[in-house]
Amino acid sequence: VQLVESGGDSVQAGGSLRLSCAASGYIRARNCMLWFRQAPGGKRVGVASIYPSRGTTFYDDSVKGRFTISQDNAQNTLYLQMDNLKPEDTAVYYCSARGVPSDSLCSPDHWGTDVGYWGPGTQVTVS
Repeated sequence: VQLVESGGDSVQAGGSLRLSCAASGYIRARNCMLWFRQAPGGKRVGVASIYPSRGTTFYDDSVKGRFTISQDNAQNTLYLQMDNLKPEDTAVYYCSARGVPSDSLCSPDHWGTDVGYWGPGTQVTVS
């Protein structure tokens, strides 16, 4: 599985960005797609996840109502629409993929950072 993020940029608080993640490889190994972020000096933490076959989405409380995760029908591109951005959203954003047997295993309780496939990240700066 290969993942490549794009769309990171510098924006002012209150602005919007849409991140993309181009995904390829064995589709069953990426039936749970996630976005993580890592702020300077911080740990990598989960932001949102999607289990496309059931349309199930999950969000961290810090982004609920502001961020929207989605994926195209071919499951080749993952998106993160980020609205009403805040300075605390500044981070490197990573796309991650993993294969799980049910959507419950794509939920925040299972957002470990020691599993799955990862992209190189894209920088988002909010000032």
